[in-house]
Formats: sequence, structure tokens, C-alpha cells
Amino acid sequence: MRVTQLRQADLNLLVVFSVLAEERNVSRAAKRLLLSQPAVSRALQRMRDTFHDDLLVRTAKGYEPTPQGERILRELEIMLPRLDRLISGSTFDPVTEHCSFRIAATDNATSIIAPILCREVLPVARQVRFTFASWRGDVFEDLSHGRLDLALIGDEGHVPSPLLTEIIYEEELVCIVAADAPYKRQLTLKQYLAAEHIGVDVVEGSQHIPEKRLAAYGHRRRTVITLPYFGAATRCIPGTKLILTAPRRFAGLEAENRKIKVQKAPEEITGFKYLMIWHPRVNTDAAHAWLRSEIRRIGKKIGS
Repeated sequence: MRVTQLRQADLNLLVVFSVLAEERNVSRAAKRLLLSQPAVSRALQRMRDTFHDDLLVRTAKGYEPTPQGERILRELEIMLPRLDRLISGSTFDPVTEHCSFRIAATDNATSIIAPILCREVLPVARQVRFTFASWRGDVFEDLSHGRLDLALIGDEGHVPSPLLTEIIYEEELVCIVAADAPYKRQLTLKQYLAAEHIGVDVVEGSQHIPEKRLAAYGHRRRTVITLPYFGAATRCIPGTKLILTAPRRFAGLEAENRKIKVQKAPEEITGFKYLMIWHPRVNTDAAHAWLRSEIRRIGKKIGS
């Protein structure tokens, strides 16, 4: 890591510059910083010498930032809260602090969790940005190397050490079939095995939970087509004899579609738990703890 310039810099100057740019007035900035006006003026001059730019210029309305000053201020809006949190270990404030989170999630988890996050979290956490990525085979490696912050998936996959997990809600599996399908309220295992199925690529080409449930009884279903998304798979059902096995809450999102109906899955196709997964490296980080608390809260709402 190159820190040649950082060794020679006084980081306190960044705080003075940030407050002065906000107040646009030396006396008001000095009062907030508990410094004398000459001390604030000297700090500004040292900043100018460091960056070889005027940074702030006096106008009739007070100090105004130069283009270079604007660029520095944008960086400081992100850097200073993080540095303060790094030193003090204080809590994360999503209202005022900038932060970005990268989350890997299955199609189902994204469909259920992201809408609640958009309605309830984003309006409050105005400075926070979320990026959801589809589940890939290298998710655990990306968590370990810091390329992802969190992962959401059903608990049937093996989660390698030292990654940490927490159950956020429990889910059932149901069968989505065409509206005119001859099935009663619940399919029998015999009916299920006799039919042809649409599979969904949840993890590495497989819809692993129903496959494992059947394998425990020595059975395997006939999957004639596999799609990457539950939504696309649902739209394939009308006019066919195919069965789509899907999480109950996802099926509830399609309740207004009169071309399909939702049946109980065979009793052998039992439910599962949804997990959030993260690396212990970020376990005590205030921003990450806030993220987990929000996902936990959403999970409780979903499960209630």
C-alpha cells in the first residue's frame, strides 16, 4: 500500500475543510470546531498548499468551492464517516452516511425481499445503495474475498467454514399448475412423479431442494425444461400439463393470474429455511450489522 503522501498529511485538516465548506463562513466554522478564526484560516491555507488549489474562494455569499474543492468534498462525504467509525467503533447512521452493499441472492429471495427493502428501507436510508446479484457457483469465494457483503439462499446447500449463517424465515414448497389441471388440493407423490416438470436453476443448474427431498426416498422427477427464473417458469405453465415446484410466498405473488392455480406439494416435499450468510471479518462492522438487522427485520415480517 502506497501511503507516502498520507504520512505527510494532517487528517485534521480534512475535518476543518469539510466544516468550512459546509458553513461557508470562517467564524461559524471556528465556533463548530472549537477553534479560533486564525486557526481555521491557517488550516485552509495548509489545505491549499497540500492540494495546490484554492479549494474555497471568497464570494459575496461566503466561501464557494472550486471544481477541485467539489471533488474533494464528494470524497470526504464518504471517507470521514467511515474513518470516524473505524476509530470509534460507533454505530452506523444510514440517514447520513454513504455506504454500498453487494448481495447475492436466489431468484426467489430477490423477489420476496427486494420489494420490501425498496418500500421500507430505501426511503429512510437515503445514502445507502444496494446491488443484488444472481447466485453463482463462486458466491462463497466472493464472500471470503470481500467481493460480496451478504448472500441469501435456502439452507440445503453446504455453507463452508468460516462463513456465518442466520435463519431469516422459513418457507414451504407448493406446486403451480395450469388452472384446468385435474389435481385436487394436494398432489400425491405418485401424481408428482408421473408428471413432467419445469425446473429452475437455483444453484449450479439445479433446483436443489425438491431434488434432495425426492432423492431421500429414492425418486427423481422428470424435468423437461430448466429456466433461470421462477417468474419465467410460471408464465410457461398455462396451456400445459407441466408442474412448477416453487416457494409458497413466491407463488403468492402470482395469485391474480387466473391461468394458473397453486396446489399443495406432496407431503414428502417438505419446506426449508432461508439463510443470510456473511464472513466473520465483517461481523462487528457497524454498517454490516445494520444491514443484517434490516434483513432480519424483513425476514420476521415475511415469516409473520
